[in-house]
Amino acid sequence: MNASQPSRPPLQPIQKRRAIPRPKRHLRQRSYQVMALETTAKIAVNLAISTAAVSALVQLVSYHRTQQDRLGEVRTEVKLMEERVENLRAEFQRNFDPHQAHSIRQQQAYRFDPNQLPVVFVNRDDKEVEVLKLLP
Repeated sequence: MNASQPSRPPLQPIQKRRAIPRPKRHLRQRSYQVMALETTAKIAVNLAISTAAVSALVQLVSYHRTQQDRLGEVRTEVKLMEERVENLRAEFQRNFDPHQAHSIRQQQAYRFDPNQLPVVFVNRDDKEVEVLKLLP
């Protein structure tokens, strides 16, 4: 069991290699420069994004104002058209009312009953004459 083992070389003291001192200041300065460059790049990108956002906001606000102006114009037109529709509806109902058919024919034909008397109003300042027909 006792096998023979190869002989080992005698232990020699291990020579320590001299560590070459690295300039730590230079590395720290370089890391600070990299950090400064990275921070500057981040700030530049954030400024670009902020500028784009502000520009988009300004355009949206001006577009919103334009749309509000147009909406006001459309509402005004709608009110005018509603009034016109109401007038036309009233005129339509009047024109197709059988009880007023005789008076409508007289107005449109400018003919009057023979038993109506003319009434003349004279405005002395303008020398205008207004004629009204009245029933006797």
